Amino acid sequence: MRGLPLAAWAYVCGVVALAAAVIATSSFTGVDWTKLAVLALLFLICDSAPARLNVERARVSLSFAASLAGVVLLGAAGAALLGLSALVTGQRFFAPEKRAFNGAQFALSGFCAGTVFDLLGGDRFHPEQARWVEHVIGPFLGALVTFVLVNLLLMAGVLLLSRQAAPRELLHESGQLAVGCLGYGMVGLLIAGLWPRIGAFAAVLVLLPLFIARWAMDQAYAQQQAHAATLAALCQAVETKDFYTRGHSERVSRGSVMIAQEIGMRADRVEAIRYAGMLHDVGKLGVPTKVLQKSGSLTEEEFAAIQLHPMRGLEIVREIGFLDEALAGIMHHHEKVNGRGYPMGLAGDEIPEFARVISVADAFDSMTSTRSYRAARTVEEAVAELRRGMGDHFDPEMVEAFLRALDRDGWEPPRPVVLPDDDVVETTQQDHDDPSAPLRVAGDEARR
Repeated sequence: MRGLPLAAWAYVCGVVALAAAVIATSSFTGVDWTKLAVLALLFLICDSAPARLNVERARVSLSFAASLAGVVLLGAAGAALLGLSALVTGQRFFAPEKRAFNGAQFALSGFCAGTVFDLLGGDRFHPEQARWVEHVIGPFLGALVTFVLVNLLLMAGVLLLSRQAAPRELLHESGQLAVGCLGYGMVGLLIAGLWPRIGAFAAVLVLLPLFIARWAMDQAYAQQQAHAATLAALCQAVETKDFYTRGHSERVSRGSVMIAQEIGMRADRVEAIRYAGMLHDVGKLGVPTKVLQKSGSLTEEEFAAIQLHPMRGLEIVREIGFLDEALAGIMHHHEKVNGRGYPMGLAGDEIPEFARVISVADAFDSMTSTRSYRAARTVEEAVAELRRGMGDHFDPEMVEAFLRALDRDGWEPPRPVVLPDDDVVETTQQDHDDPSAPLRVAGDEARR
């Protein structure tokens, strides 16, 4: 948190001051200090081993379980006091100011959740209650949602003010974070339900399922990382065929995600199109290098080999189960809206949505990248070319979505390519991704 802008520092100080005021003005009459001490110990144990998610920079603390148990067992004031346990986190790399902010946000989340629990009729837990479901579970669910919302909103505030994340990025990531928080929070109800019967042992009993859940989430994270490594290796293999296309797959992936988020795709589909963008040219592995790097006109057979590369890409990756809808994007990203694309000549809405997205990102990056036969075009020139191709080559909706995202987020074109001094690099004089430079076929007019 060092180097935060003044607005972010003011926000952090305001959150800490508000939490301090809430605790200072609260009454702790009736709080069971033994329960508080046991739950605080559980909080510290759980907070020392947060669960990793498949979201960059994001982890979920298992201490949500202790906090939500505190809402039922300790009330609003007790839950706020319990939240201060985050000041003594087991995560040693946290700076003091971050510890203070975390303690404040847990305290405020606990207080708000406890207040909602009481407002919804939630009584202190009594084992003899005949209407336990009505008196505890309903209010607890309201408290749980409140706790998660307050926690995520407070965190979103500091990320936005410190410019560490954009609003759209936060919305994309908050869904997965909320699921993890809600899941661990529900364990708090189990602790509260067991406490009247087995006492403090309830906190010990839930440690095993909590850490099993953490292990499962770590396995999912590791699998996700393995997927990313597999895709990166495939992309690297493709780009070794042409020195000038280094980084192209990654940039097409980024451009495709920009469009997908702009048109409101679900988070799981955005992730799928990220994969599709990375692997859209994997079929080049099945095209002879001499064809890809040929500087003169192509023969009919060589042109056919180029046209078949999307199908070869499908053959290469079709058994990778997690790609799902991405396969259609890989297969059809060279189709045109007017039906004159390849490999199947689909037109209009016949072209899968993923393919229509990738087509725009692919063409834009190709035009704004340096090639052996020309310098990179400016962003303005590439935008003009996309507009010229709307309704003919490209889906107008996807172009407009990309241009809106481009205006908002900008685009950093790749740096000019510097050829290695110790190697001989064969380079093509053509680019099948560039809509402004049709491929040359011997004995025929230029074609795409």
